[in-house]
Amino acid sequence: MDDCIALILAAGQGVRMRSNMPKVVHKLCGRPIISHIVSSAKNSGVNKCIVVIGPGGECIKEVLKDDVEYAYQEERLGTGHAVISAQNFLNDAKYALILPGDVPFIESSTLQNLYKTTVNGNYAAVILSAFMDNPAGYGRIIRDDNNNVIAIVEDKDATEEQKNIKEINSAIYCFKIAALKDALKAIDNNNAQKEYYLTDTIKKMAEKGLKIAAIPADNAEEVMGINDRVQLANAEKLLRNRIAEYWMKSGVTIMDPSSVYIDMDVKIGQDTIIYPNNVLENGTTIGERCTIYPNNRFSNAMIGNEVSVQSSVILDSEVGDNTTIGPFAYLRPGTRIGKGARIGDFVEIKNSSIGDGTKVPHLCYVGDADVGKKVNFGCGSIIVNYDGIKKYRTTVKDNAFIGCNSNLVSPVEIGENAYIAAGSTITDKVPDGALAIARARQVVKEGWVAKKFKKGTDGK
Repeated sequence: MDDCIALILAAGQGVRMRSNMPKVVHKLCGRPIISHIVSSAKNSGVNKCIVVIGPGGECIKEVLKDDVEYAYQEERLGTGHAVISAQNFLNDAKYALILPGDVPFIESSTLQNLYKTTVNGNYAAVILSAFMDNPAGYGRIIRDDNNNVIAIVEDKDATEEQKNIKEINSAIYCFKIAALKDALKAIDNNNAQKEYYLTDTIKKMAEKGLKIAAIPADNAEEVMGINDRVQLANAEKLLRNRIAEYWMKSGVTIMDPSSVYIDMDVKIGQDTIIYPNNVLENGTTIGERCTIYPNNRFSNAMIGNEVSVQSSVILDSEVGDNTTIGPFAYLRPGTRIGKGARIGDFVEIKNSSIGDGTKVPHLCYVGDADVGKKVNFGCGSIIVNYDGIKKYRTTVKDNAFIGCNSNLVSPVEIGENAYIAAGSTITDKVPDGALAIARARQVVKEGWVAKKFKKGTDGK
């Protein structure tokens, strides 16, 4: 397909989305809608991919960056006008695949077939069509008595008889560029929308006696467009089911696929078990033989093998093999948990490394710290990393024991095999093997209560 370009039309406002963003940047299973289309177009083998954007389209550039080239449609005067806005690119090839930016299920193999049909049949244009029981809202493929395609009529311009036609236009085409250029010169905006329709080029070509074909998609889902948030939700459900099915066939147990949300670029190892109500986002990788209990959210999380996680949030963090997390743990960005560690309930860890075999069982906060191997944090231990202006790091070396309700005020270093007595607030370095006690000595005043109440609560 070296002589073919892909032209993706994405300049529309998408008003039915009721959004300040173009509809094509709304996400579908973790990826912007348009990214799905660009991926299929590029994988089809075209030599260049061009995206037509309009006013407000800078956010599309932010999504796609330099993966594609851009044409600009200054005024939104229809799909035909969008192609005219990209005419400079039409000089770069012999054929053009043209498709909208809101059809995320189109397969690269379908685009390849569209191109091959155009080339092998010497067609001026080949339309990807589909048959629908309820074609309302779609343009209809009009054929003559010999079954030749002679036009596409938009739904708003169709007669009652034409509206009964079940074969619809997907808005995906392959054109011979020379024929397309000539037809674009002949179209006008004499229609209900007062727009320049790309579909009108089909009629102009037919009037010149050029060969046109319409081939139906093998699966009508491929041509499903997304115009509002209801359709986006339906598409999300469809793609989510496909993703879950793929992973189940790859050896992952998903107990209730309808309740699990897995983004496109997530990876999951064999024999991992995923319980209901889990959200796996944005580049997450889960190893083999893990157990992901209900109610977790992972985003860009790297989970090792044989890890158990319950009701926890893991963001931009790494978890080593044979570690258990949760319930109700919160691993914030920059966290690295070693192998065989235990991160328990209501524990928050941020921008810290936790060594192999270390236990942070419950009700702890570890922030900006380097913690060694086989350290034990008692319940309620806190690393005090922020003085209101700047954050500081703390080091806790191997085999240290941090007693319950201790505060380690950063920056501070706790030596290897050191012990911190419960209730201590540590502000100075603790040497290897030392016991640090930093609390007031207990004072007991016997008989104090009786004396207090004998005088009365007011002290008289």
